[in-house]
This record gives sequence, structure tokens and C-alpha cells, in this order.
Amino acid sequence: MRDRIVSGRSSKPAGRLVRPAGFAMAAIAGLIATQPALAAPYSMARAERAMQSASQRPDWAAYGDHRAAEALIDLLATARLDGLDPSQFKTGSLGKALRRLDSSDSDDVTAASRTFDEALVRYVSALRSGAAHGWVVVDPDLAPGRETPKQILARAAAAPSLADYVANMGFMHPAYASLRRSIQWGELEDRSRYGLVRLNMDRLRMLPATGRFVLVNAAAQRLEMIDNGHVVDQMKVVVGKAKNPTPVMAAYIRYAALNPYWEVPPDLAAERIAPNVVDEGLGYLKKHGYVVLSDWGATPQTVDPSTVDWKAVADGTIQIRVRQNPGPYNAMGRMKFMFPNREGVYLHDTPDKQLLQEAARLFSGGCVRLEDAPRLSKWMFGETLNPKGAGPDERVDLDKPIPVYIAYLTAMPDGGQIVFYDDIYGRDQSALAQQGSSEPGVQRSSYSRQVATYSSE
Repeated sequence: MRDRIVSGRSSKPAGRLVRPAGFAMAAIAGLIATQPALAAPYSMARAERAMQSASQRPDWAAYGDHRAAEALIDLLATARLDGLDPSQFKTGSLGKALRRLDSSDSDDVTAASRTFDEALVRYVSALRSGAAHGWVVVDPDLAPGRETPKQILARAAAAPSLADYVANMGFMHPAYASLRRSIQWGELEDRSRYGLVRLNMDRLRMLPATGRFVLVNAAAQRLEMIDNGHVVDQMKVVVGKAKNPTPVMAAYIRYAALNPYWEVPPDLAAERIAPNVVDEGLGYLKKHGYVVLSDWGATPQTVDPSTVDWKAVADGTIQIRVRQNPGPYNAMGRMKFMFPNREGVYLHDTPDKQLLQEAARLFSGGCVRLEDAPRLSKWMFGETLNPKGAGPDERVDLDKPIPVYIAYLTAMPDGGQIVFYDDIYGRDQSALAQQGSSEPGVQRSSYSRQVATYSSE
């Protein structure tokens, strides 16, 4: 269940009063008619521009319903929960602005509304600032904090209910507000986990609030397909071993490769292939489709594997290039989804489906192996990609690249409670030491009261 906001000032429903179509324009036209000194065409054009500008800004007055403004004051007054200093938001001036929203003077109302506009922009910008710390951001435009004040205000103005948008922090990933409420209202049974929740709030600051994207939580070994804030599908994944951790990364998935080759990293050639060749002979290479190549260039020559000292490869004395051809044993399965990056990480199918039944799925060299790659392809491409008949490593481009966020989230809301995942890569301990886990003082604002239905059952 979700928290709901109950105002101490108004019994009106949250949101804006919806007027009949054309109401506002007719009202402005009536005002213009009372000003004969103005040329009618110019006045109407100016009125239309004023309406368009107003429609891109939040309506904090909302016909006497000020719960959106009250909710923003509550958030700013408790900004220590976000790791921010509440004093930077000048909540005292917001209290005065709140009272001015009831003024009969339109200039007072406009000035008060601008005060709340500025506070919202400052808060959202502060939440997003530094959010990319620790992430490998492959595509720079996926770094948060790039929205302009105009865009921040336009998103708020477009919300069906401004009060709900602010109270539920619609400008953040939905999990952020849930974690925040769990510590604000004392819903954690184990208070020692306060710092861990705060740490994961920081990690969630990187994720978008809306849009269509793929989220991989390496800690949970799960992938979610997200559309406009809703999880529309999910599946199990295999992630990197403790010694080959899957990196925290943001990138655009740009294309799929059908019947892919696997270019084996030298360390994995030493770990996975060379020992088997030593034990089973060269037949192991042929059976599994491995080919030895002369170099890492674009036009390498094939090398006779009998000329390779496989014991030296196994112990790391020499490094060689090994490529696995498409086929039933290919470690990439029948397709992979590419977001070119220097880490050499991507999402891909796998022939080792039995590993997906394990409780802890930490078996890869860093890439993400998918439970159902064709299902993911259908969500991304609008149709299930079929490798049959496709050539080796055949590329299929997406019409529009889809963001993928590979995150490390060890505390997440799920069904009305906070679920904690094992710290599989040991990242929490060092991060908590840097963050400091002492609980900041939280003072409830006097402008509204909140009734929490979020439970830890």
C-alpha cells in the first residue's frame, strides 16, 4: 500500500478543479473586452501566450486547495532525510508564501507561486546533483540533473494532481519516496538499517522517474522492464561472480545481435577454456565451437590450436584470442543486446538455463545473462526476434535506443514492506562508512499531517 496525504487545512480533494473546456479562454476574453484601449488581435495573442506560459507552470493556488504547497514544505522541512540541509530551502519564506496564495491580489498570488516554483526547482536539482557518483555513465545524456527549470516545472504542471505529484515525489523513481517514508515515519523494525536505506536512496537518485527503460538490480539478480514508472514485466538474471562483479552502469541499448560470436576475454580463456583443453584435448575446442585467432585486430588469421601451449594459457603466462562461433554451446545463447561500453558488459541469452534456478545467481564474468531473452526482445522491438535464418552476429537496430540501468540496490520496497538483499559484492560496508549512519533529526512540518499505511509486515 502507499502513503496518502491528509491535509490539516482543507477538506477538498487533492488536485485541481477541472473547468469546462474553453472556460479560462472565455474569462480572459471577457477581461480584454473591458480594456478598449488595447487592440483586440494583439490582446488576444498576448492572452494566449499568457495561458500557454501558465499551463507550463504548476498551479499552487489550485482554487483554494493548497495541499501541493503544503506537501512541498513538508519535504523541504525534512530534507535531512535526503542528505540535504533544509536551511537552503528557506521554508520560513515558503510559510509566508503559502498564506499569500489566499490573497485577493493576483500579483501576490503570482509572486507566491513563483516562490514555490523556485523551491521545487531547487529541491529537484539538489536531489539529482551528484547522483551519478560511482556509476559508469556510457551515454552522457543519461546523467541526471540535466533538466532545465522550465522542464522541471512543466513536468509538475502536467501531473493529473499536483498535490499527489509533490507528496509522492513524482520527480523521483517511485521506490525513492517509499524508502524515504519508511525512515521518516519510523517504519523500520530494525533501526540499525536506517543507514542502509539512506544509502539505497542515494543509489536511486540516478534512476529516472518516468520513461521506458530496463532496470537490472544486480543485488537481487532481477531485470525489470519499466514503462512510465510501472514495472510491466520482469525476469531472473545471472550476474557476475564476486571476483567479476557486474558494474553499476547507465547506457543506451542500441541494437541486438542474433547468433552472436563470443569474444572470450583473456582471463576467461585462462579460467574456463584452457584447463578443459589440458584435460580433454583439442576435441574440446571443436565440440564447443572455439577458434583461436592470431590477434585482436579486425582481420585476424586462424591459428592451429595444436601450436598453442595450453598449460601456459591456463596459468596466465601467455594470452591468446579465442572466439566462440554461434551454436548451441555459445555462451551468448541466440542473441545479445548491445550498449557498447569499455567494460565489455551487455545483456545476453544463455544456454545454461539451469543456473537461473539457483537462489544466488552469481556465475558470469560480469555480463547479465537473461532468463528469457526473446521475451525481452519483444518488449523492446515490438516483436520477438527470431535467430533462425539470421547470419552470424547479425545486427538488428532499435528504432529508438532504450536506456538500461544496471544498479546495485540492496534495500527496495516490495508489496508494502522493505526487502533487503545480500550485499553480494561487499559494496555496502565501505559506502556506509563514508556516508555515516547516524540518524538525522526529523521534525514534522506543521502545515499538514500524514497518515502512513506503509507497513513492515
